[in-house]
Parts: sequence; structure tokens; C-alpha cells
Amino acid sequence: MVVDVFEVLLARNAWEKRKLGETNSYFTDGNYGESYPKESELSDKENGVPFLRGSNLRNGELIEDNANYITKEKHAELTSGHLVEDDIVLAVRGSLGALGYVKDENIDWNINSQLAVIRTDKSELSGKFLVQFLLSWRGQKELLSRNTGTALKQLPIKQLKDVPVPIVNLDEQKEIGALFSSIDNLIAATQDKLSFLKKMKMFFLQQIFPTKNHDVPQIRFDGFTDVWSHYKLGSLMRIDKEQEVKKELLTDIQKGFYVLAMRTFSMDGYIDHSKPYWLNHLDNVSDDKFLLPREFAILDADMDANLPKIGRVLLNASSEKYLLAAHVRKIQVKSGNDPIFIYALMRGNSVHERLKLEANGSISKRLLDKNVYKQSILVPNRSEQSRIGRLFFLLETTITLHQQKIKMLKQVKKSCLQNLFI
Repeated sequence: MVVDVFEVLLARNAWEKRKLGETNSYFTDGNYGESYPKESELSDKENGVPFLRGSNLRNGELIEDNANYITKEKHAELTSGHLVEDDIVLAVRGSLGALGYVKDENIDWNINSQLAVIRTDKSELSGKFLVQFLLSWRGQKELLSRNTGTALKQLPIKQLKDVPVPIVNLDEQKEIGALFSSIDNLIAATQDKLSFLKKMKMFFLQQIFPTKNHDVPQIRFDGFTDVWSHYKLGSLMRIDKEQEVKKELLTDIQKGFYVLAMRTFSMDGYIDHSKPYWLNHLDNVSDDKFLLPREFAILDADMDANLPKIGRVLLNASSEKYLLAAHVRKIQVKSGNDPIFIYALMRGNSVHERLKLEANGSISKRLLDKNVYKQSILVPNRSEQSRIGRLFFLLETTITLHQQKIKMLKQVKKSCLQNLFI
């Protein structure tokens, strides 16, 4: 498929540039005037129709999560906002530049006043092709350069019609659209596998450790029957002293060493690559300054009063090594215990909830080492620890591989968007 697409792209067929308003496309928005839905005309997911807003447009897709819903009767009245397959939905207020492509599962949804719809004439322009151009750096530049207003930015349909777009023959449009569809399908399939693996991990975190008032877990590997023994966390591990990378040395530009900071420490215990920090260079840095593969760290502070991340642990399941910024501290497991087992034990919700309660402060919270060490936990013998550790390491490495694959596919798509529409 990809080879065929690039053979087409290498052909010497000229690309025509034409303003959107000069095509036979149809434009509409969600400004329904006096007919705009009232509070009494809103509904729920089971009984209503999705009434999309800017937050429901994400990476070229329509996302139903947290959508509003209107009654079916109101939807039948607001016919200009009914979506059909191959439509393009875009934000013209609020989340300017956000786009969503209407697939089969989105047919007959509706839009609110933040959104507009482009419906192309299929004899000249494919929506699947056009949405990829509008998602490219060139398309985004053209859209965002035409916004109006000061406090509240808008993209009026009149301005939208002024956006120049490439027009190529329909066969070439079809090939380009198919290329991006194949990439999007791979991303979606990998994301589904990733979600399944995370659910599997959560299941084992809940089932493979003893619950309150029990000294054995609900599920065990064959051959293990001994009761688990009570220990304090401080007898099994120690938290390294803080190895702070000074904030003024950090950069958002990708170069040098990746730095694990408070903002890169995700809610679900993984590295959030959407907000990376980098450190350009350090001379003669020993490995004890890094979080190495198979090591894990704890976040001992949080700026959020609701404590969403404090006490969370993160395992380095990759082959990379990371520097640690303020409040992200490496844990050293004492000899005779399995490090991945201790990580999984601390990753479990019961330990994390207890650690959250131990945090000190009002707005900016801090978790003291002594309050981590005093936590009472149940631990099996080393052999059972190792079996459990191997299970979680397999899950973590597989999850990491899927995350890396998604990141790579998104980079491939970004590169295609940058180079196809120059």
C-alpha cells in the first residue's frame, strides 16, 4: 500500500491550489438561533443523540467521551447539523484548529455552536483527503492565520472559505486517504491492545496481593500455599536522596538525556511523553544518578491539593536510562527481595491510598521518607516474589513496547503530513 502511494506521489501530475469557497463544498455550523437546545432539551447517552463540542474533536477523530446529548426530538428539528459520512467537523470557536472526520459510527450525530461542518462534493474532493491536509502543519497554519477576535477567537465560515487547499485527481486523493487510513487503523488497533494490557495489569494488581484481613491473595501461582508475612516497607527498600536536575538547565527541545519530572509522571504510573523535559549534556555522570532499566522511582510531592500522583511509583521498563528531576526519587530494594515485586506491591491501590493520607502540607504536598517506611505490608517468600515479579515485568515491557509503537506510528503520520502537503 505505502509503496503504491508513493509511486502515485512521484507522478508528475500537477497539484492545483484552490480556495475552499471555490469548490462545490457545503458549509454549515451549529448556530441554530432561537432553536438552540434549552436545558430541558438535553438528554443522556441512552436516550439522546451526541451533541458535539470542541473537546470532542481529537487528532482528526470524533470522540464521544464526555459528550453532551440532546433529545431525539430536538435532533430531528436541527437538521442542518446532522453529520453524514465523509464530513469534516472543525472547531470555529474555542479549540480552533481541532478537527474530526465523520466515520460510519458517527453518522447522524449533531454539533453545537462551537463547531462547523465541511461537506465536500465527492466528484472533485474527498473529505478523507481534505481532512489530512487540514491536519498538516500547512493546513493548521492556514486555518489559524484566519481567526478573528481578541478575547474570544473565532474562525467565521467566510474566513474558512478563504483557505487554499490542494486539489489533485480523485485517484491520487484516494491513495493518499488510504495511506493515512491504514496508519490510523494501526494506531487504533495498537491502542486497543494497550488498553487491554493495562486492564489486565490492573486486574492482577487487585487479585494477586492479599486484601484487607487476609494473609494470602485471591489468586496464586501453582505450588505456593504459605501464608504471607508482615513487614514494614522500610525493611525491604530505601529511597535514594534527591538527585535534582536544576530546572534552569531543562529544555523542551529533544536532545541529550530525558528527565523524569513531576509533569512527566503520569496518573497511571507511566512516562507522559506529551510533556517531555530534556537536559542537553552532563559531564561524568555515574549510573547512580539515573533511573536504569528495571529500576523504579516514587513521586514524593505534588502541587495538586487533590493529591492525584503523590506516592505513585513508576517502573523503567524500557532499555533507556533517565535523569530524575526534583521529587522523583529512585528506590533501592534490599538484597533478598525481588525489585519488580516490590514495585508492583507499591503500585497497588491499597499502598498508594495509604501514602496519600501520609502527605503533609496544604496546597503543595510532600511525602516524607519515614511515612513511606512505616507502612505495613504482606510479603511472600523470595520464590513467589520472583514469579509475581516476572509477571509484572512482562506486562510492563509489553505495555511499553505498545506505547513506543503508537509513538512511532504517530511520528510516521506527522512526517507524512509534513512532507505530502508542502
